[in-house]
Amino acid sequence: MTAVSADVLLPARRRRARRRPVLVIAGAVFLALVVLAAAFAPLLAPYAPDAVDLSSSLVGTTGDHLLGTDASGQDLLSRVLYGARTSLLAPLALLAIAALLGVTLGTVAAWRGGWVDTLVSRVTDVMYAFPGLLFVVLIIAVFGAGITTSVLGLGLAFAPTIAKYTRSVALAERSKPYVDAYRVLGMGGLRVCVRHLVPGLARSIVGYLVVLFGEALMSLATLSYLGFGSQPPSSDWGLMVQEGQAAIVQGALLPALVPGTAIAAVVVAFNVVGVWAADRLGARR
Repeated sequence: MTAVSADVLLPARRRRARRRPVLVIAGAVFLALVVLAAAFAPLLAPYAPDAVDLSSSLVGTTGDHLLGTDASGQDLLSRVLYGARTSLLAPLALLAIAALLGVTLGTVAAWRGGWVDTLVSRVTDVMYAFPGLLFVVLIIAVFGAGITTSVLGLGLAFAPTIAKYTRSVALAERSKPYVDAYRVLGMGGLRVCVRHLVPGLARSIVGYLVVLFGEALMSLATLSYLGFGSQPPSSDWGLMVQEGQAAIVQGALLPALVPGTAIAAVVVAFNVVGVWAADRLGARR
């Protein structure tokens, strides 16, 4: 009975193993197309993203407007193409800020140990326990709404998560024999840490950041939807969903559905590709 079950399960596992790369390849190709569309938006977009035509308000899919128009008559395809720039670049900036702070804090805590490790761990625990979006809203309440404030605020909110992960992998890396070997050779602690320990963490951290990209994109879109992130006349996808919500009561679904679908598709694709990349690079959530 056991042998038969094993024989039955083995082909199923092999089929799942074959399907997984197909999903990863499909996700990677889709993301590459999104990046190319964002880069060449001025060439691909049939209209300017802020071109208003009230005579074409809430038009459905037509030959002139492949994805329809919003309440102001702005072409949704053009807005989504231009909005991809903000929706992709802002999470990169967010993660760059978070990685700079988080990797520095996590590495210092693991390398120094003692009271430094205790202090950094307690600070990150407090920040980690505080809801990220609420923390960003408080920052926005002080410094004002806008995509720059949102990126900076979320960068600070993401930093504790990255710091905790970096500390865990840095502790494992620090215990490896090559660290003691460099110390025996007379190399200073700072030099060993910067030139050898940190590069050894790069693969795992990059894999982890790829996994976080989808979450960063969704968080920024949420802030824009709530009115705290990108402001009109931006074509940010989250803001487009918020602006298109009023048209739903008039039976026009496309102004909210098109950017919402774009957000969901990119987040899912990044999660599929990110988990695979994290597994390949040795990162674990």
